[in-house]
Amino acid sequence: MGGKRLRQLISTVGVAGLAACSNTTTNPTSNGGAESISAVPPAITSEPFGRVDGRPVNRYTLTSGHGMRVRILNYGGIIQSIEVPDRTGQVDNVVLGFPNLAGYLDNTGSAKTYFGAIIGRYGNRIAKGAFSLNGDEYHLPINNNGNSLHGGTAGFDTKVWQASQDNGNNGVAVKLQYVSPAGEMGFPGTLTTTVTYTLDQKNRLRIDYHATTDAPTVINLTNHSYFNLAGEGTLDIYDQKITIDADHYTPIDPTMIPTGQISPVLGTPFDFTSPTAIGAQITANDPQLLLGHGYDHNWVINRGNNTGLVEAARAQDPQTGRTMTVLTTEPGVQFYTSNFIDGTFTGTSGHIYRQGAGFTLETQHYPDSPNHPNFPSTMLNPDQTYDSTTVFAFGTE
Repeated sequence: MGGKRLRQLISTVGVAGLAACSNTTTNPTSNGGAESISAVPPAITSEPFGRVDGRPVNRYTLTSGHGMRVRILNYGGIIQSIEVPDRTGQVDNVVLGFPNLAGYLDNTGSAKTYFGAIIGRYGNRIAKGAFSLNGDEYHLPINNNGNSLHGGTAGFDTKVWQASQDNGNNGVAVKLQYVSPAGEMGFPGTLTTTVTYTLDQKNRLRIDYHATTDAPTVINLTNHSYFNLAGEGTLDIYDQKITIDADHYTPIDPTMIPTGQISPVLGTPFDFTSPTAIGAQITANDPQLLLGHGYDHNWVINRGNNTGLVEAARAQDPQTGRTMTVLTTEPGVQFYTSNFIDGTFTGTSGHIYRQGAGFTLETQHYPDSPNHPNFPSTMLNPDQTYDSTTVFAFGTE
């Protein structure tokens, strides 16, 4: 990526370039136990979902017309649910979340899960909440084991975003905007951020991130959805298979901060270069797994010189046949296996979430990049734009 994070052009990757990533069941019918979504034209609707500090929160429902439905809140840009059919047409919600706004507002402190939220200004960790930029030192709130996590104590996941919706011929979208004033959570520069969620007729959920600043700053945006392709109410994800197109990962220290090394996955439990059950080696006696209490690490995507969309990961559930392919313009992806969910959360279907209830594939720049010159830069200058895209393509096999 070089010393500057320049605008990434992805216009050459169109519908045809993504079509191979989805082999979706259409016109699903109910198979009992789960709701069925009939084939309808793509559509978007909104409804009131509560208030935060007097500001209205709305829930937007996007339907693909081919069996997929996504619900998004303008509070935190949260993806509350993603409903997709399995190989028989049975529809289930495949992301973890809360049934009402109170669940998200009450999810605070060290047990915070960030279910489905936009993460910013800086996704993942910054060591000791400190970094230098152009000779100036900046300090962020400490909220995770002596470090700053996911933008501090009141990151983008806690904001009510301005929302607008769009109906297109090939899909529907909700566009969210938030202006973060200079100094918020300790970050320099006024940052104007737009995040657009688009659901198309191929059952692909696309997330486009765009940001500008009036002063040099750092930025690392992502979405923190937890997936369970068997359905969010099922026990765990350990039998589901993951493939990550990455020959290297970034090891961590005891506080979950990268050591600065970029290490090969070959011969370790971090090798997901071919489809591997999540639980196959999660209990191995490996120092890195012990530090993370499971997987909670950044993988270095095999990008080569490609700055556009590449396939970073693929998940599949043998039981239901559901698949999810992740494409991104980002250089890394955080694979996390919900190691710290402790049974205190009741999800959208009324089931209690426990350890291993879901997994994340958070596309990103590497954690603590401002303190590691050998990592791709997360610096953004006023003469630049931050543009990043991630696509979650759902299908069956």
